[in-house]
Amino acid sequence: MSALNKLAHLSLVNKVTTELENHIGIADKTLSEFIIDLAGKHDEPRAFQKALEDAGAELSFDLVRSLLAIIQRMKPGGNKGGAGGGGGGVGGAGGPPRPVRPTADNPLPGLAVRDDVERAKALTREIYGDNPITANMADDPRFLDRRDDDRGRGGRDRSRDRDSGRGGRDRSRDRGRSRDRGGGSSSAAALKNGEPEVGAIYRGRVTNVMDFGCFVELTEFSRKFEGLVHVSMISSQKGVNARDQVQRDQSVWVKVTTRSATRMALSMRDVNQSTGDDLLGGGGNEGSANGYANPAGPAANRLGQSLRGLSGITPTAEDVAGDTRRRPVKRLSSPERWEAKQLIASGVLKTEEYPTYDAENEGLLAYEEEAEQEIEIEINEDEAPFLAGQTANGGDVSPIKIVKNPDGSLQRAAMTQSALAKERRELKEQQQRTALESIPKDLNRPWEDPMPEAGERHLAAELRGVGLGGYEMPQWKVEAFGKAPTFGQKSSLPMQAQRESLPIFKLRDELIQAVNDNQVLVVIGETGSGKTTQMTQYLAESGYTSRGRIGCTQPRRVAAMSVAKRVAEEFGCRLGEEVGYAIRFEDCTSPETVIKYMTDGMLLREALLDDALSQYCLIMLDEAHERTIHTDVLFGLLKKCCAKRKDLKIIVTSATLDAEKFSSYFFNCPIFTIPGRTFPVEVLYTKAPETDYMEDDTHLSQTIRKLSQDAALITVMQIHLTEPEGDILLFLTGQEEIDTSCQILFERMKGLGPSVPDLHILPVYSSLPSEMQTRIFEPAPPGSRKVIVATNIAEASLTIDGIYYVVDPGFAKQKVFNPKVGMDSLVVAPISQASARQRAGRAGRTGPGKCFRLYTESAYKNEMLPTSVPEIQRTNLGTTTLTLKAMGINDLLHFDFMDPPPPQTLISALEQLYNLGALDEEGLLTRLGRKMAEFPLEPPMSKMLIAAVDLGCSDEILTIVACLSAQNIWFRPREKQAAADQKKAKFFQPEGDHLSLLTVYESWKAQKFSSPWCFENYLQARSLRRAQDVRKQLLTIMDRYKLDVVSAGRNFNKIRRAICSGFFFHSAKKDPQEGYKTVVENTPTYIHPASALFQRQPDWVVYHELVLTSKEYMRECCVIEPKWLAELAPRFFKLCDPRHISKRKRMERLEPLFDRFNDPQAWRLSKRRG
Repeated sequence: MSALNKLAHLSLVNKVTTELENHIGIADKTLSEFIIDLAGKHDEPRAFQKALEDAGAELSFDLVRSLLAIIQRMKPGGNKGGAGGGGGGVGGAGGPPRPVRPTADNPLPGLAVRDDVERAKALTREIYGDNPITANMADDPRFLDRRDDDRGRGGRDRSRDRDSGRGGRDRSRDRGRSRDRGGGSSSAAALKNGEPEVGAIYRGRVTNVMDFGCFVELTEFSRKFEGLVHVSMISSQKGVNARDQVQRDQSVWVKVTTRSATRMALSMRDVNQSTGDDLLGGGGNEGSANGYANPAGPAANRLGQSLRGLSGITPTAEDVAGDTRRRPVKRLSSPERWEAKQLIASGVLKTEEYPTYDAENEGLLAYEEEAEQEIEIEINEDEAPFLAGQTANGGDVSPIKIVKNPDGSLQRAAMTQSALAKERRELKEQQQRTALESIPKDLNRPWEDPMPEAGERHLAAELRGVGLGGYEMPQWKVEAFGKAPTFGQKSSLPMQAQRESLPIFKLRDELIQAVNDNQVLVVIGETGSGKTTQMTQYLAESGYTSRGRIGCTQPRRVAAMSVAKRVAEEFGCRLGEEVGYAIRFEDCTSPETVIKYMTDGMLLREALLDDALSQYCLIMLDEAHERTIHTDVLFGLLKKCCAKRKDLKIIVTSATLDAEKFSSYFFNCPIFTIPGRTFPVEVLYTKAPETDYMEDDTHLSQTIRKLSQDAALITVMQIHLTEPEGDILLFLTGQEEIDTSCQILFERMKGLGPSVPDLHILPVYSSLPSEMQTRIFEPAPPGSRKVIVATNIAEASLTIDGIYYVVDPGFAKQKVFNPKVGMDSLVVAPISQASARQRAGRAGRTGPGKCFRLYTESAYKNEMLPTSVPEIQRTNLGTTTLTLKAMGINDLLHFDFMDPPPPQTLISALEQLYNLGALDEEGLLTRLGRKMAEFPLEPPMSKMLIAAVDLGCSDEILTIVACLSAQNIWFRPREKQAAADQKKAKFFQPEGDHLSLLTVYESWKAQKFSSPWCFENYLQARSLRRAQDVRKQLLTIMDRYKLDVVSAGRNFNKIRRAICSGFFFHSAKKDPQEGYKTVVENTPTYIHPASALFQRQPDWVVYHELVLTSKEYMRECCVIEPKWLAELAPRFFKLCDPRHISKRKRMERLEPLFDRFNDPQAWRLSKRRG
């Protein structure tokens, strides 16, 4: 065999080994060579599969076909054309795959990969433990013990509290430690001729105790190995005496930190002396790739490869070594070093105050003055083979258009309003800073002064009590909700009478007959007609539940919970029994549940495991007119499901008159209309466009004050003072805008005096607690009226009686994918004509009403889209694409979307998944991607969690993910901002905000989850309890799929690497001039003032999200090392060639040194003598 053929053969063996590892978790080159030899004797896939089965390898047909195509194409002298379809239809499966270039017939081949449901089912069976190869390799007794342990673990009560102690998670470290020592009592026999390895933990005996430490002899070896445990390595406490901690002949656990030919350094403080667990999470021998090597035999190595290493990331030597526990120290500048040197020489500084003093080890560090070599990172512009010529590198990304006329008056008003809101926010921040600076700092002086000024002591006494009082609700909220409010919609009618009063009750029999006669039915009815609460009960009473469950999807989690609670009361059962609900991280159902309300995303996750949805006999897609991204995907899946299951009934409900589109999509199915209680509504338009529909009285610019008019607030007051009785509904865009307008309205009404009738102001937005939202349903007291200030949640999701007047500024916040930053952002945009009609209809439910539109009639006709752009066409599709790939749907271009998303958005999602490692070079799902799809998280967070398993820090990452998934845990009341910031600073960690969240949760856990402790530290106990629930649900998923929960102890490098592995897209480097610039798009950004890193300003960070307030701020930042980007994301980043200047360096502007005598931009010549 020639050298070239040998090289080709080695490449083939390597590719087959990689394929086997990706699909079945076995990386054995001998097995690969056997398969290659067997493939040479069988040209047909079926015959090849039969030969493999005869040899004891039961592989799926899809994998067999893919392997045969690889071997036939790459084998030296073999068939280069390939056979068997190539496993995916995109360039074959060889390595590296040939790029598939767009053609006239197939312009986007990356989106037209052939569907492969069988391969998806094989991956699903594999992660659930039903893979035949996994079963065959489990014949080893050690594997059976592990499997039994996992079964016992998974069979326990899922609701147990994992956070009450660390015993539950130590189980994985126990197994790793026993492997490192060769399996318990037999370790002495297995290692008697070996030598200690760095990073391993051994049993030892104290032979001598000195003032500086103790000597320990390792007892697990036949030869004598003795090392020194320095006093700083005995205990983590400061100032301890070695003689007080250990005694001669005491049995201890020690970890080998360093070893030379004659000396060995040991550590006791890094090891749990009771169990022998590694507190740093290093675990295992240094020679093992993942710390799970078993010197007793090869079976455990195969087990470790099958259950671990999905992310392809393993701890590095510096992660395992003990010296990485030291916190990062900020490098001093030359002037700072000189100043410290002078202070030390003069004796002013104590030893503990030296800049190079290591408080943890109680000693001085050898300070290296030479600067570290700067590492330059740049984007890897190599395209994925299946996306060659289709990504942003090959063509421009088309912007997502959500506005009909970008130059119209409505869009200009939206942009002006955003600018004015930014100005208001900056003004408030400036006023708060001025108020804080005006507070006297020395409050003791008035008492020390024998002759203080009048009232000075009283002022000091009042200021002293500022930080002691509790949080007080703003006055307008006290007026709105009362000091001891009772919430809930009240009715004097009995339950049955309330049900019979709904419009749908009269059509009960006709509705049931229509469902019986049609497989798919579109139901149209106004909000409040009883569609959501009554239809499911009617169908259950007619006997549908005898064939399966009735499922009803909701676009919002709050709606799913509240509707299920109401239906359970009407059904006469406890919530969670016959009637239940399921939302993300919360499942309130039981085997007896027959009516199940859930978010549309939860039904989509159920379809991931059961594409036929066999447990349901009827599925109702409620509020379909909102067209959420999950609802649109469910449309396509349920349409397929109808062809498979003729017994499945589908009901699509909508509150709009756009029913023909739903009907034509679902096989021209009939439309069932529920007549609502509607009255005529008079629509009034403005004569001229409004610049600012809610002006504040505190503008900085006089010009802006003249141009803008607070049209919305003036309109509300005019209605209240001049129109007949009836409640008012005002639509605004968000919580901040609503709170501001409520405060202004309250102050203006208060200024009019007691002669004006009372106006009760009630806010409504999604983050408001549901029990407070229900206050809007209560009628206003006699002689007064209420104004409800709401977001677009009141368009169709809420039914409010008594509304006669609607004020519509014509704007709403929409989530739009920004390809420049690679993430979704909320933007203020004009609403559609359908939404405008829906808002106007709110005024005609109780009687004839009026709708005041704060835009011109021309703008309504010419600047508003007929219907809103569906969410699937304007948001990030990463999660959706991953879910479809996990179901075997690879041909996204021809998937039956009701409104197909832009191709470039799909390509951007595929590119993100490829860089995360969820897709291979052919666009097919990898084992890592299939596991990522099982977590109800965004793909970057799923990747971060799986990588944490391989890095040995999954326990901490679980907590961080849970805290990020919950709402903001910090509580910063307006009256106590300084005190709240002071308490928050106690939890700050130098590594960043992720570690700060971890510290908060661990501190709360140490306080036994105390709510008073949260109140004292200005933390939101409700959000922390939510994070605790999320953590328990994620722990359940980890147990279900046998993913180890391991703690990294004090080794924060592992945690930071895990965070970087998922959020490397969101990396930023410090800019020499100001702030930071993102690595991907070079966008200027800044660390948020509330971040733990705001004062530190590290060189490199990754962030969780970008928020646009007065500036583009990074939220939840974490310090990283630049080399990690190239190590953890080689498909996205690469190290710059040191021989050439990088693109970033070429774009940087050099600033001259400051010289007050010369212009900064002037030419400067060095002064020379002679």
